[in-house]
Amino acid sequence: METQNRHIVLLCFLAIFIGVIGGIGAWVFRLLIAFFHNILFLGQFSLHYDANLHTPTNVWGAGIILVPVIGAVGVAWLVKTFAPEAKGHGVPEVMDAIYYNEGRIRPVVVIVKSLASALSIGSGGAIGREGP
Repeated sequence: METQNRHIVLLCFLAIFIGVIGGIGAWVFRLLIAFFHNILFLGQFSLHYDANLHTPTNVWGAGIILVPVIGAVGVAWLVKTFAPEAKGHGVPEVMDAIYYNEGRIRPVVVIVKSLASALSIGSGGAIGREGP
């Protein structure tokens, strides 16, 4: 009985730890989206972004239509240069890693996938932050 209680306590600590790490990861991801959005649309370094407010008049004029193109080129360069296996939606790649690589995914893939997703969302890509 005592061993079972220790396992439950350990499981609770692990759940809390994973929840805290996941929350910090989500917070950093939102900061990255805000950073890329503010750089590309407003031309300023800022980590503050409120999705409920309209973006003020931009500094690029008609050139604003190129911002999603710049984001797409940046995403393609990041993925092709640093982690070619990060291309795609993510779930098939995870399944591939589980089946063929004993569940191992290179840490650089996680970083590149996060940066590429934040750049895509921040530059106006037609995706949401729920998937990443």
